Amino acid sequence: MNNRQVAVITGTGEVQVQEEKIPKLKRNHVLIKVDSTLISPGTEIMVALKGRRENPDRRAKDLPLGYSAAGTVIEVNGKCPGLEPGMRVAAMGTGAHHCNYACVPARLVVPISDKVSFEDAAYACLSATALQSVRRTVPQLGEFGAVLGLGIVGNLAAQFYKASGARVIGWEGLTKRISIARKCGLKEIANFRTTDAAERTRKFAAPYGLDFANFAFGGNADKAFNEILDLMKKSPDTHQMGRIVLVGGCHISMGGGAHSGNVDVLASSRTGAGYRDPAYEAGTDYPNALVQFTTKRNLEEVVALMAENRLVVKPMTTHRCPLSEVVNMADQILENPGESLGVILKMSH
Repeated sequence: MNNRQVAVITGTGEVQVQEEKIPKLKRNHVLIKVDSTLISPGTEIMVALKGRRENPDRRAKDLPLGYSAAGTVIEVNGKCPGLEPGMRVAAMGTGAHHCNYACVPARLVVPISDKVSFEDAAYACLSATALQSVRRTVPQLGEFGAVLGLGIVGNLAAQFYKASGARVIGWEGLTKRISIARKCGLKEIANFRTTDAAERTRKFAAPYGLDFANFAFGGNADKAFNEILDLMKKSPDTHQMGRIVLVGGCHISMGGGAHSGNVDVLASSRTGAGYRDPAYEAGTDYPNALVQFTTKRNLEEVVALMAENRLVVKPMTTHRCPLSEVVNMADQILENPGESLGVILKMSH
């Protein structure tokens, strides 16, 4: 066991599976024999792959694909509290590529229950991303909210809002995603391609109006933002109130002052505090009293909810294929984004 297979995007946007030496295990890192990884259709395919194909650069370095994996720890190096060889784990971020052996910082790895399959655990990273956006929203029991876009992150965010006691309606235009969302327990869904989603939401949140909204899609969101702004709850002086969280890669234009009332517009980035902080990933934790929900804490929470059947991810898996077929699968996702959602890559050893 000296070499591994890993999926990369070349500078010209070609997906390849390359063989390379397994990286030397850094201090406070773990070596994982990977069983399953999850393709992120947004970040990996619609941003990274599409971006490189539209702007090819032969001089650009190959970009390793993937950042959400699950498998078995086979080696630890340094301080890796709570982790030891033989443990079943979920891993994310730095090093958790689409590869059969992954070297990952210990703080980005969490044990999983025997009740959680490797395939489900591969959703941990995007689940933590969704959870972070919900924490940014600060939902309250009995509030009304809307989630725009029921891809993986939007679906998961809607589930977290429900778990918090909020009442949520989803906006989605792809029938397959609507069907999957219903299998995940989401009952209130407006197909904006066939119905007036704004009017349905107005009735859903009557007589109060929306307390919050979560934008979980990419592209221009000006039209959706203005529609949601009109649906937010209003104070007696007609000013809109509530919170709008942007977790997807969308863009909005908004006016200040009376145009946007007193709505809080918030961005939500990544999986929680610590991710991409080299010191944190290498083992320096943040003080719990100051930073309660770090990336590791969010990861631990989402896999616990999976084990308790309170977070449902299995219906989102529409395709499974070996790593060797990632080239064709990436092209399929790019060309027909509505035909797939969660794509699991299985590893061979």
